[in-house]
Amino acid sequence: MELEAIPGVGAKTAAALRELDDPAATVESGDVAAIARAPGVNEARAARIARGAIRRRHDDDGRVLATDRARELYREAIDLLRERTVTDYAAKRLETFYPSASASRIAEAQAFAAEATERDPDPAVREALADCAPLSDPPTVRVRDRCLATADAETLARAEAEVPELSVETVEDARDVSELGRSYASVIVLDESFAGLDVEGDVSVRPDALETPAETVPERLLAFFAENRERLEAAAAVHEAAAAAGDPVSGADGGADPPVEIDRLRDALSRLDDDGTIAGDAELDRLTAAVDDLDAAVSTAASVADDRLREAIRERDVTIEGTDFLSLVEQGARVDSLLDRELADEYDAAVDAAREHLADALRLKPEEAELAERVFGGDPSFPVDHDESAVSRLRTELSAARDRRAAKLKADLASDLGDLREPVEALVRDALELDVELAIARFARDFDCVMPEVVDPAADTGDGGSPGFRIEGGRSPLLDVDFADAEPVDYAVSGATLLSGVNSGGKTSTLDLVALVVVLAQMGMPAPAESATVERFEEIHYYAKSQGTLDAGAFEATLRDFGDLVDGADGRLVLVDELESITEPGASAKIIAGILEALDDQDATAVFVSHLAREIRDAADFDVAVDGIEAEGLVDGELRVNRSPKKGHLARSTPELIVEKLADDRGGEFYGDLLEKF
Repeated sequence: MELEAIPGVGAKTAAALRELDDPAATVESGDVAAIARAPGVNEARAARIARGAIRRRHDDDGRVLATDRARELYREAIDLLRERTVTDYAAKRLETFYPSASASRIAEAQAFAAEATERDPDPAVREALADCAPLSDPPTVRVRDRCLATADAETLARAEAEVPELSVETVEDARDVSELGRSYASVIVLDESFAGLDVEGDVSVRPDALETPAETVPERLLAFFAENRERLEAAAAVHEAAAAAGDPVSGADGGADPPVEIDRLRDALSRLDDDGTIAGDAELDRLTAAVDDLDAAVSTAASVADDRLREAIRERDVTIEGTDFLSLVEQGARVDSLLDRELADEYDAAVDAAREHLADALRLKPEEAELAERVFGGDPSFPVDHDESAVSRLRTELSAARDRRAAKLKADLASDLGDLREPVEALVRDALELDVELAIARFARDFDCVMPEVVDPAADTGDGGSPGFRIEGGRSPLLDVDFADAEPVDYAVSGATLLSGVNSGGKTSTLDLVALVVVLAQMGMPAPAESATVERFEEIHYYAKSQGTLDAGAFEATLRDFGDLVDGADGRLVLVDELESITEPGASAKIIAGILEALDDQDATAVFVSHLAREIRDAADFDVAVDGIEAEGLVDGELRVNRSPKKGHLARSTPELIVEKLADDRGGEFYGDLLEKF
């Protein structure tokens, strides 16, 4: 895939996407979290990229939402879905669903949503999802006890780019490699020409080292798992909760089993510390503590010897004859000579106590204890002295043993985790996708939704017209009332239609319901209705009610908009709310009549809400269909309305109802005459 061919992806974004392991497949997958791991790409941007890739895959370059109000309805629909997500990922992922005019895209989205609506939004699963989040890449780990070596400039550049965790050194011959062996705990030579090299130290020749990063730098893999420990455990908990609820997470392969064995993953994670080091190995812990505590243990051991020797001196009466004393003075004898002569056994016992304490404190093995014995035991002295070179040698041996142990454990754990790397990606992705599915399921349940039937614009309707839309038992979740209190609406339109009705009778909310059902249908989502059939519209034009009469300039601009609208309006849905408010009623009726004539010629589906239905019908040169939201009357000053528009019916206005009520209540010629004028 050419990344720049994706709508909205420029050269800079494409360069960032190429930093992903498999940029084309990642973008095609629609995995917002995976796309967001590209440098500088956040989840909102990733959702737009995924949406662009979807459009490209379905050759879907149209823009169904043609007006501000249509786009507002889409945002309200998305918000209703997003409110039912748990994770930020799912909220962003829902942004990849958009109203499409592509039959293949609608079918693809409907297949996903249909499966989602079968889900059971179990509270325990949603609770587990609260801690679920996309995986993240850890910072680069610097490994300072190991290096790569090469004599080739190209290999050097490649190694520096592909293995930033390690230093890469230039070598020319075996002597250079030998020097590196003395400077690093481990050296990996990348050139085949050095095969058979025999030098001191941990030096290996591995020409394939760059192809096997898990072996070369296991710290990279371990850092990834350490960084994502909580996310992995949360995803595992989601899978377990879903399985316990009897509605297991289904992966990309459609299987019900998690992509990784949960117990195996947890066992591996238990061997890893939060900083990416090995945890739970007693031998490594012993060696690490021995290196860390060496200086303190040597000091304490010397104090043990001093205390033993001090006590021995206190308990002994040392007698020196005059000739001996004179001889010692003449020889410049120090206290060590006295110790050697008078307290040799006691001194040896004190040194043995120091050695024993040092071995016990550091929990040294016999071969290590032999090195520790050299720390004490030189010439007699008080306080007892230690051999710093022997301490240094012991530290070197313990550090080397620690590093060898750590390297082996890291390699072993990296080997165990290596084949889990891709499965855990799927484990987390499937858990996050489950949140998307559960949000759709909750939306469908909360608003009594049905999956709409989306039909081709050329579908046979029996009367030669466009299919338009048909909604039965539709209830809008956008009303300022509880959804349970919303009255169901039945409405169907094919062709250009006027919708009349009393003030506050529900004309605008009916338009909102129609727009919402159509938008959701072309998103591939369930819609709030008992049943719904929707033409696959190329564009949705929804014009909200204008706030007051427009001045000449604004009026001219509005007419231009409608002129563009009727120019090639095939396959469009046009919803207009009280266009007459833009200018004088008489002119408005003529303008609306002209627009309806053009739309009728184009075989578009249109609903114009107007209080001038009679005047518009009289001004039009074709038989304009008029539907009406009929008021049943006034009861205690409250308007009673049948919210479902009545086909072929010019609804009475609120003033007519009031005059009728007064005529019935009060009688008289005045009210009767007024009523006859309606």
